Amino acid sequence: MSVIPKIEEFAAELTAIRHDFHAHPELGFEETRTAGIVAEKLRAYGVDEVHEGIGGTGVVALIKGEGGGNRRVGLRADMDALPIEEASGVPYTSQNPGRMHACGHDGHTTMLLGAARYLAETRDFDGTVVLIFQPAEEGLGGARRMIAEGLFEKFPCDEIYGMHNDPNAEPGIVTVAPGPAMAGASFFDITVKGTGSHAAMPHQSKDPIVIGTALVQQLQSVVSRNTPPTKPVVISVTTFHAGAAYNVVPDTATISGTIRYFHDEVAEMAHQRIKDLCAGLSQAYGVEITADLRNVFDVLMNDPELSTAYVDAAKEVVGADMAFETSDQMTGSEDFADMLKVVPGAYCRVGHAGSIGLHNPAFVLDDAILPVGASIYARIVENRLKRGA
Repeated sequence: MSVIPKIEEFAAELTAIRHDFHAHPELGFEETRTAGIVAEKLRAYGVDEVHEGIGGTGVVALIKGEGGGNRRVGLRADMDALPIEEASGVPYTSQNPGRMHACGHDGHTTMLLGAARYLAETRDFDGTVVLIFQPAEEGLGGARRMIAEGLFEKFPCDEIYGMHNDPNAEPGIVTVAPGPAMAGASFFDITVKGTGSHAAMPHQSKDPIVIGTALVQQLQSVVSRNTPPTKPVVISVTTFHAGAAYNVVPDTATISGTIRYFHDEVAEMAHQRIKDLCAGLSQAYGVEITADLRNVFDVLMNDPELSTAYVDAAKEVVGADMAFETSDQMTGSEDFADMLKVVPGAYCRVGHAGSIGLHNPAFVLDDAILPVGASIYARIVENRLKRGA
């Protein structure tokens, strides 16, 4: 492994920054403390411009290379935490009840700060680096809000790169999946409005629990009988709420969940089938069923050429055998996909020594990944904006 020496020199400082972020997690669009520290650090590092309040709590900074040039490369990291009560046991555990950096966004933000410090000190490239610290990645549409508020009109990029930590991969392994790499996602909320009754007289009810459970079972037929086997889709019901007493059949049940997909036509079909199933059960049982379905994440599409460039940059940091392209797709979703719909680029995953999966209360990010991620960010800039190229 060949972490950039100048970055390795301040690796301990990166760890301290990450621990501070971890101890003070903030949810999407609430990252005021985090964004303030990011802006303060960037100014201390001597970047050329710092812009705050982009997309609510987002921060964008510019670093100009010594070689001049008009090309621009974007680097993006997410800043938000999750509504999880931490159970990791680390000494820098969350001080905010019900809030935790359980997806490692504290690490992503720190890696980009590390790259910013190095690039601001060396400036060994032509053109400009656009540093994007994004709020609200966790299903709240932070990327879309930044784009809607003119991110790429104000700070145009020719290409853009992001990364994510991966506790399920070997430490130091870096992978990029060219083409469709991560699933798009729609969220749905379904309400079954029936008729309540005494639990001892259920014949007087139109029981939303019975109807709702029938609907939950039928939803899986969309996967098994309506979707081509070569075009994967995942439908998961994740909440079912009804009733509050032992002796009352409730009048309402609510159901919510997600649809994950890699083909837009499959998502459209799944949306329509869910609506059809709701309409059919509504008629069959004589109740009202409403379905609210909305796209939250697009399919993340890595540009093939830039995927190769990203892998080549990572090889310079982790070694030729440790960075490679993969055909493995992930059914998880990532709103960096929205930026990749506007600007070509690539998204990599970096393995580390954590043993607990993402979004788990016991998740721990391995701090050894911080200079690795910062070095990969820096190398892709120096390679793509090579002096005199």
